[in-house]
Amino acid sequence: MQIQAVVLDLDGTLLNSNKQVSERNMSELNRMIESGMPIIIATARPPRAVKRFLPDEILASSIMVYYNGAMIVNEHLKLNEHYSISSQLSSRIIDYLIEHEPKHWFSIEVEDEWYCFQEIDYTSMMNITSNPKQIDLTRVREVHPTKILVSNLDSIESFTREFEQVCTVITTDSNSLTQIMRRDVSKETAISLLSRLLDISLERIAVFGDDYNDIGLFKACGYPIAMGNAIPQLKDIAYHITDTNDDDGVAVVLESIVNERNIKK
Repeated sequence: MQIQAVVLDLDGTLLNSNKQVSERNMSELNRMIESGMPIIIATARPPRAVKRFLPDEILASSIMVYYNGAMIVNEHLKLNEHYSISSQLSSRIIDYLIEHEPKHWFSIEVEDEWYCFQEIDYTSMMNITSNPKQIDLTRVREVHPTKILVSNLDSIESFTREFEQVCTVITTDSNSLTQIMRRDVSKETAISLLSRLLDISLERIAVFGDDYNDIGLFKACGYPIAMGNAIPQLKDIAYHITDTNDDDGVAVVLESIVNERNIKK
């Protein structure tokens, strides 16, 4: 069965440890574009961050899924979808954190803008060059976040139990970062929508990933490819395990897909 589209995660997958797309990966991406096969970039990151890593030709030629599926953008398909969390639920999460997690770091993404109500130095723990804009807590409670970010939780399990029925809760980055989206938001729901728009079966989509926010996508698509550096839970359900993100694992498989529309196991 031939592959008809490719979904690529960024961190730990297409990007190497230096947060760069290698020359070999870039070469195979360009070959994919020339072949006409749809490329979907599905990442937890916001648009402004992705622009730092990917050249304009890749951004223009790909369908972009940001914030784990909370924002989907593509000019050709006339797509500009945004799925936000209600201000009521966001306030409830804030109240819980203030009461139960006094050491927490809380910030929100709102359509490519980043805010917090505490003074936080994220540059000390993340590969970023600037911190969120600090605004009043009252204002934070009023907005409808695209995604909520929480770090320094004493009990990730307790937080997840409290909110997993009303929102999507994913812990990534070696359990250092908890990401919260609207209940119906995930990478797999975004790719399911795109598969219908592109008239491509999920069974004919190859997906590359390495972390917990890729698990649902691996279960949904026909050709899940785990990076050599992926978590064991992904490797256990992968159709194929490729090399690590530092050894051009994406390019290794894309070569087979471009040449044969299939994957050599």
